[in-house]
Amino acid sequence: AAMTVKLSSLFEHPNCLLSVRNRHQFLVTLLVNIATFSHGLGVGWMSPVMRDLQTDQSPLTFTVLVEQVSWIGSLVGIGSVMGNLLAGTLMDRIGRKLVMFGIAIPYTIFWCLIYFVQSVEFLYVGRLMAGMTGGACYVVLPTFIAEIADTNVRGRLGSIILLSVNTGVLVGYIVSTSVNYFAAPPFIIALPVCYFICNFLFPETPHHLIRKGKIEEAERSFRFYKSIKKDDIKAESEFEDLKFHLTKESQKDKSFDYRDFSESRSEFPKLLLTGFFAVTKPAFKAYGSAAALLICNQFSASFCITTYLSDVFAASHTTLNLSMCTIIIGVLQIVGNYVTTLLCDKYGRRILMLTSTSGAAICLLAFGCFTYYAARHDLSLIGWLPLVILSFYVFLCNIGMVGCLFVILVEVFPAKVCLGILYAICSVTSCFQIRSVAVSTFVVILSSTVFLTLKIFPICMDVWGISATMWGCSGITFACFVYFFFLLEETKGKSLLEA
Repeated sequence: AAMTVKLSSLFEHPNCLLSVRNRHQFLVTLLVNIATFSHGLGVGWMSPVMRDLQTDQSPLTFTVLVEQVSWIGSLVGIGSVMGNLLAGTLMDRIGRKLVMFGIAIPYTIFWCLIYFVQSVEFLYVGRLMAGMTGGACYVVLPTFIAEIADTNVRGRLGSIILLSVNTGVLVGYIVSTSVNYFAAPPFIIALPVCYFICNFLFPETPHHLIRKGKIEEAERSFRFYKSIKKDDIKAESEFEDLKFHLTKESQKDKSFDYRDFSESRSEFPKLLLTGFFAVTKPAFKAYGSAAALLICNQFSASFCITTYLSDVFAASHTTLNLSMCTIIIGVLQIVGNYVTTLLCDKYGRRILMLTSTSGAAICLLAFGCFTYYAARHDLSLIGWLPLVILSFYVFLCNIGMVGCLFVILVEVFPAKVCLGILYAICSVTSCFQIRSVAVSTFVVILSSTVFLTLKIFPICMDVWGISATMWGCSGITFACFVYFFFLLEETKGKSLLEA
C-alpha cells in the first residue's frame, strides 16, 4: 500500500514525464524518435561495413576502393544538407506533421538500395538518402518537440532526440558485427513503416495550427498534448494566452516594424550593423552562441570518431579487441545522453556545456599524448588506456556538446528578429518568426560541416598523424569552453514565447 501511494505521488509530480500533464508529450516524443533511432541504426550499421568493404571479407561482389569508402562515409553530410533545406522550407508552409511523414520515404529507399546493391553507386545514393532522413529529423523534430512540450520538461524531451540516435548507433554496431549483410535490411525496413503509421496517432502542434488560423483544431491539439479535459477553465485561459501571443506575433509579421530589431522597444535605435546583417545585439549574441555550438559539436571530432572509430582505435596502439571497443563506446554514448535527460532541466544547459567542453578538451589532449608516446615507446602494458580515455571523451561529449545541442539551439534565439541575409535566402521583406528559419539555417551549416569534417579527418590523420589531429581538436574545444564560460546564457525554464 505504501509503495502504491509512493508511485501515485511520483506520477502526480509536475516534473514527472509520466504525470497526467506530461504523459502524452512524452509518449509522442518516443513515437517520433523512432525516426532518429532508425537513422542512428543506419549510421552504426555502416561503420563496421565500411571497414569490411576494403578487406577480403567484403560481403559484396565488387571491389570498393579507399577513396570510394571516404565518399560513402561523407555523402551522408550532403544528404543532410538536402534534408535540412527541404524540411526547413516546408515545415512552416505545410506543417510539421507532413514533413515528419515524408522522413520515412528516403530512409526506406536507403535500405532498399543497401539490399539490392549492384555497384558502389547504389551505396552512394543510399547514404545520400540516409543523410536526408537525418537532416530533416534534426530540423523538424526539435521544433515539433519544443512546441508540444511544457517548459519544465522541454529539455528532457528534446534531449531524447540524441539519446535515440545513439541507441540506434549502438544497435547498428551490434547488428552489423553479428548479422549477415543481406539478413538485416528486410527486418530493419519495418522501422520506417512503423514510424509512418505512428504519425497518424497524434495531431499537428497547436503553435502551427494557431499561426494558420485553425483555432478549433489548435485547441483540440493543445488539450491532447497537455492531457486536459474540456471543462478545465484554467487550461482554457492557458490556451487563450498562447493564442494571444502567437496571434499578436502573426499580425506583426505582416508589417515592417523597426521596433522588432530590439529586444525591448525602448532600445530599438541600438542596432548592430555588420555587412549584410542587421540584427539586434541579443540576436547577434544568439548567432554567436549557435555558431560556437556547431563548431564545438563538429570540430571536437565527436562525429568523426564515431564514424571512423575502428580506424582511430587501430591508430591508437590499443591491445584490446576492436569490436568490443566499438560496442563499449556505443553504450557510453547512450549513458551520456541519458544523463543529459536527467540533468538538463534540473541543473541547466550551461553547466553541462561547460563540463562537456572542458572535459572533452582534456581527453583529446590526453589521447594525443598517449598516441604520440605509444608510437615511440612500448606502452602495451597500458594498451587499455585509449579505450578508457575515449570512453570518458564520448561520455563527456554526449552530456553537453551532443546531448544539449538541439535543446539550446531552439532556445537560444530571441522570439523575433530581422536578419538581412536570411531575407535573401527566404525571399521575404518583412520581419518573421526566426526560430524555424534560424534553426534550419544553422542545421544546414552543421550538416555541411559534417561532410567537411568526415572528408578531412582521415586526411588529417594521414598527413599530420593522429596525435596532432587530436591536439588540434582539443584546442578548438577548449576555445569553445572559454566562449561558453563568458558568453553563453542559461536558457533553462524559458518559455518559447520569451526565449
